[in-house]
Amino acid sequence: MNRPHSFHSSSPHIALRCALAVGAVACGTALAAPPDIADCDAPHFARTLHPAQVDATPEHARAHWLDRHLLRWPGVEATPDSRYRLYHAADASLIARPGTRVLGHDGALDLAVRAAAIPSELAERFRFVGDGVTLETRADDATLSALHRGQLLLVREDAKGRILDATALQPAGAFDDLHRDARALDDLGAMPTVDDTRFRLWAPSAQAVSVCLYADDSAPADAVHPLVRDDRTGSWSLSLLGDLSRRAYLYLVDVFVPGTGIVRNRVTDPYSVALGNDSRRSFILDLDAPALKPAGWDTHLAPALAQPTDMVIYELHVRDFSRDDASVPAAERGRYAAFAETGSHGVNHLRRLHAAGVTDIHLLPVFDLATVPETGCVEPDVPDAAPDSDAQQAAVMAVAARDCFNWGYDPFHFNAPEGSFASDAADPAARIVEFRRMVQALHALGLRVGKDVVYNHTSASGQHPLSVLDRIVPGYYHRYDANGVVELSTCCDNTATEHAMMAKLMVDSAELWVRHYRIDSFRFDLMGHQPRAAMLELQARVDAAAGRHVPLIGEGWNFGEVADGTRFVQASQLSLGGTGIGTFSDRARDAVRGGGPSDRGEALAANRGWIHGHTDDALLRRQADLIRVGLAGTLRDYRMTAHDGVERALSEIDYAGQPAGYAMRPDEVVNYVENHDNHTLFDIGVFRLPPDADADTRVRTQVLALATTAFSQGIAYLHAGVELLRSKSLDRNSYDSGDWFNRVDWTGAKHGFGTGLPPAQDNRDDWPRMQPLLADADRIRPSQADVLRTRDMTLDLLRIRASTPLFRLAAAEDVQQRLRFPGNGPDGDPRLIAGHLDGRGMANAGFAEVLYAINTADEALVLDVPDLAGRAWTLHPVHASPDAADSRPRTDARIDADRGRFTIPAGTAVVFVAH
Repeated sequence: MNRPHSFHSSSPHIALRCALAVGAVACGTALAAPPDIADCDAPHFARTLHPAQVDATPEHARAHWLDRHLLRWPGVEATPDSRYRLYHAADASLIARPGTRVLGHDGALDLAVRAAAIPSELAERFRFVGDGVTLETRADDATLSALHRGQLLLVREDAKGRILDATALQPAGAFDDLHRDARALDDLGAMPTVDDTRFRLWAPSAQAVSVCLYADDSAPADAVHPLVRDDRTGSWSLSLLGDLSRRAYLYLVDVFVPGTGIVRNRVTDPYSVALGNDSRRSFILDLDAPALKPAGWDTHLAPALAQPTDMVIYELHVRDFSRDDASVPAAERGRYAAFAETGSHGVNHLRRLHAAGVTDIHLLPVFDLATVPETGCVEPDVPDAAPDSDAQQAAVMAVAARDCFNWGYDPFHFNAPEGSFASDAADPAARIVEFRRMVQALHALGLRVGKDVVYNHTSASGQHPLSVLDRIVPGYYHRYDANGVVELSTCCDNTATEHAMMAKLMVDSAELWVRHYRIDSFRFDLMGHQPRAAMLELQARVDAAAGRHVPLIGEGWNFGEVADGTRFVQASQLSLGGTGIGTFSDRARDAVRGGGPSDRGEALAANRGWIHGHTDDALLRRQADLIRVGLAGTLRDYRMTAHDGVERALSEIDYAGQPAGYAMRPDEVVNYVENHDNHTLFDIGVFRLPPDADADTRVRTQVLALATTAFSQGIAYLHAGVELLRSKSLDRNSYDSGDWFNRVDWTGAKHGFGTGLPPAQDNRDDWPRMQPLLADADRIRPSQADVLRTRDMTLDLLRIRASTPLFRLAAAEDVQQRLRFPGNGPDGDPRLIAGHLDGRGMANAGFAEVLYAINTADEALVLDVPDLAGRAWTLHPVHASPDAADSRPRTDARIDADRGRFTIPAGTAVVFVAH
């Protein structure tokens, strides 16, 4: 309702009196009737209690709260003929048209222009906010806390009160300051005990919060209870008598939603530890309850890890692991339970990998996902069509929104396991118990369990049905641009882990997975979008929870609205030196594969990598240098002779305008040539190898690429199936391409190449280039024998890496002292890369010296290293074994120990040792 303008007062006392009149809530909040049980089962998840005057207020939020008292309005300068006021309306009734007075308000606060500099801490945090007027209010905390629970509008007006400009505000700075004690809360969520069940929700801008209780996943509500607000923390809490375990619940949150009004949102708990089918309801469960623990859970031990550089990580999707494995019972395929099927093809493959040196399985997202139906998902009826047909992808994509597959980078709830991988998604306990059995089974195989986590975005924000955080505290949990629009640089709705309670949610969540699911390490999606400080806090918390070091690795890419430290010091490649947090290195990856991950059009074939047999000498030399950078752990200060004969630190070698070397410790780099993103190594080779490349060439190209990972200092990372020549039929982005394009056959009998043109949404423009290649599938597709030979050659590389800690040095000083690259410089052949590792004086090195060489040429090449003459060099025992998968080192490699001359067979990676 519109109140007469005479109600307006700039006096904080009137605003305060109005606030106190309704119990520390801004004026008008009592207008909404308290919820009743009908709200718990209403057909829609949101009900507008008081609509906003959408066409009469600005859509943008260009001003920022810096803390509880200070505001910044960028682009607006203080002028003597204007004044600034903060108008408020508890029922979202503000009307603010340019040239008129503000109507529909409960009151306003006069704001003073601040001439003094703002505190340095605020200046640092909000350095991304443009220059503009800084404003200040002297209102007390009770008044401010009350006003934040309604509609606020910052107005610049003339002496007669007419609007010159107006904007909404971004509230994070105020909430983080007013409610700083919320960071210490340790009971968010629903916590049952034998005596009572306690609920706590952080909702500082809510006018009211209630909890609906349900008997199960489908029953109607049988109770609704109001929660009580704590002004100090901005949280709401309730304690009910009795243990309510296995009951379902939802919150009703009355809150101002920009562009909508005062809304009663029915929403799940962002701290849910248990969920029902399709995450429609949260469930009350105690994760320490004996019924949720498989036999032996509390006493079983995870495999030990001496140091992070010992890690050889195998990246795996839960559904990919068993969906097409006929040796797994049908009911368990694609589910957590398949990992406990000890005789399956998949488990036997994991056992084989571990025996060769794989230490960790990293699971693609297994938190609660937004895009996979947990029951009733459909499987496409894919036609038996030509290898270059578009019919297969048409069938897959026709049901993609309802099928059973997604990579899972679409978080819904961070703290509960995904239900589509469980035997019964409607049973909240099933996914918890079965997830734990999976972890237990992997530990029993000698494999540690890593978890891919996605805290940099949510699948939705605002009033979207899949939005959780933003329907509880609108405008807080996400990162906004200068106009108050959610940033989307990560692909989806970017979260703001620079805000205290989003950082807390991330840290609390990671600790939960370590404490309650025995997760051994984490991989952070787009970690560069998170503050370094938040990651360091997380590291300390998970280490304390585990009682040991929990390795953290992530994508430290530098892009988007946070690039180059625009908003904070990022957890990115160039900013994590000395922290021990690892980032994926694109330096050697791009040199090996050629080009970059976004190549399209002609670049798909033209940007050939070091392994693809091209003859551009200058490019080969630059690529060889970048591969040596990777072999040396991408260490910032490691010095080597580059291809031009000049000795340089790796940080002085250029990589696309950035320093090639950036890590300060070997455990700060993750080496890889393929992961779930982009084209598989085999598929990019289809574009870039010579058109007449035979099967042996494709096998050897794959193995040579993997040798760069196996021989590199740092953490080794393998994508599931890379050792099996995995193909996605040239799909560049298979996140939603169904089982059809993502399948893996552990026996090697079925191969993914030539299973149709990949989905149009990311590949259509390149179909003309793909079609003739796929039509030639009978020639290009590897046989089962080729697949298994690649597997076994890869396993031999891993055995070599595992045989000596010289490939896994923990200190940068040791890498500088013990690793050098003979044969490089202007006189070296760039098709051959060699590394010498000196193990003398190192306990448990296994060998006094190691010399490795990777030859991508189609002819044998000679490596002369005179200062290695006179040693008793032999082939590495793995090569010398009659069981070695590749016979070339044994039959064709030559050692002239007197001269220090080594002959490296064509297309071969060879390791020599001296005792």
